[in-house]
Amino acid sequence: MESCTAKGYHVSVAVIGRDAEVIVHLRGDGASPHTFENSFRKAYTSRTFRVASGEMAKRFKDDPSYFAVRLSNVIPAEGGLPIKAGDDVVGAVGVSGSPGGEKDAVCAQAGIDKVAGELKDSR
Repeated sequence: MESCTAKGYHVSVAVIGRDAEVIVHLRGDGASPHTFENSFRKAYTSRTFRVASGEMAKRFKDDPSYFAVRLSNVIPAEGGLPIKAGDDVVGAVGVSGSPGGEKDAVCAQAGIDKVAGELKDSR
C-alpha cells in the first residue's frame, strides 16, 4: 500500500496465506469500495493458481470460455502476485485501485520485495 500511496494511488490491499485465509486486508483512504473485494479476488486467484493474476487475464483473453474465471473469487485481472518461499507458494498479495492493473502489480511486487528476506518455507 505504501508504494501505491506514494504514487498518489488510492488502493486496497489483501494478503492471504497458504490456505487462502486472510492475513491482512486494508482499504486505503480514498479507495473506491469495490477495490476491497477486487484486491482479495486478485490475491485469491494468484494463490490458488500459483501464478500472477495477470496470467489468468491472458488465459481468459486467449480463451473467453476459460473455465477458471467462472469459479468463485477468481478474477482475470492484473494485480495479484504469489508470495513464494523458494519454490513454495506460501500466500499471495492483491492490490486494486491504481490506474491500471500493471500498476497494481508493481505495488504488489514492492510489498513482496520488502519482506522477501523474512519468507520461509513453512511446510
